[in-house]
Amino acid sequence: MRILYHLPLSPGARQVRLALSEKRLPFELRAEKTWEQRPEFLALNPAGTVPVLHEETGLAIPEAPVICEYLEEAYPDNSLLGRTLGERVEVRRLVAWFDLKFAREVTDNLLGEKYFKRLMGRGTTDGTAMRNGYANLRHHLDYIGWLSESRRWLAGGSLSLADFAAAAHLSALDYIGDVDWSLNPAAKDWYAKVKSRPCFRALLNDRVTGMSPPEHYADLDF
Repeated sequence: MRILYHLPLSPGARQVRLALSEKRLPFELRAEKTWEQRPEFLALNPAGTVPVLHEETGLAIPEAPVICEYLEEAYPDNSLLGRTLGERVEVRRLVAWFDLKFAREVTDNLLGEKYFKRLMGRGTTDGTAMRNGYANLRHHLDYIGWLSESRRWLAGGSLSLADFAAAAHLSALDYIGDVDWSLNPAAKDWYAKVKSRPCFRALLNDRVTGMSPPEHYADLDF
């Protein structure tokens, strides 16, 4: 059985979980306390970060973008990258947008401050960072709303890794109650569509010790 090393609210790990489930590839989840720096885990990924996918062949693939590209090459059925070169460029552009720009401007300032800082014992939350995160989130929701109104899915006519990258970050933020969905109804409708897919069920069942999600978190109808 392939193993995915993860942390429950890691957006990167959530992105990989969605891709694996959408491709109907069975896997076992294994929570990894990365701050403990287990030698066995560092042997799989010297960077000591999650996610890491460990295949039955012994191949270890680190980092969400690398894992998702690997899954597209190794298991091309039900492609999540698009069919044409133009579609693939757009999917990759948006994946990078959420994994880099959104992560830096929003996720790091909210999830990083409220959850990962406490989890790893790295001090108190930074109020300025959190205010910046909330302000930036409003602009990103507007962009997601615009994309979803212009296209069937974020990158075009088909569900793709772009949708999963965005939903991975937003679902983790939604768990800690940091997404005001009233800011953009179109973004909310898109997210409801994504989280209604079967691949999303396991994420909606996640629970973190000492932190409960808002009531709407697992509600497919919001």
